[in-house]
Amino acid sequence: MHILVDADACPVVIRDILYRAAQKRGIKLTLFANQSFQIPASPVISLYQVAKGPDMADHEIAARVAEGDLVVTADIPLASEVLEKGALVVTPRGERYTENNIRQRLQMRDFMETMRASGEHGGGPPPLNQTDRKAFADQLDRLLSRALRPR
Repeated sequence: MHILVDADACPVVIRDILYRAAQKRGIKLTLFANQSFQIPASPVISLYQVAKGPDMADHEIAARVAEGDLVVTADIPLASEVLEKGALVVTPRGERYTENNIRQRLQMRDFMETMRASGEHGGGPPPLNQTDRKAFADQLDRLLSRALRPR
């Protein structure tokens, strides 16, 4: 398993949880971003800096993801694409995207985009809180434990 992170929009506190999990379990973790930032010195953690531009990290993740990998992203179109490749997807808030819920999420995203374009709705999601951090950490632990369980 390889953990791939859409890091431009991933909160620092969530990246910290990922760093600890990757080091503890020896799982390869790659963060994709269009800007550089500090990461822990570790043989399992790397930062892949993509060219500046919309969706560049998403394209790189989609090109590199493989079946059984875990992708951390809130980007619904990216989630849909990596699910098609047999990867697992979790948001920084701990929500799993699955084959069963991704179509509904895409429809809601398109609806909200239409509403924003018409000026009817503004703003983004609320700031990440302690409950969100715990939900992410718990979901990550469940996914990694299941994936790394001897068969």
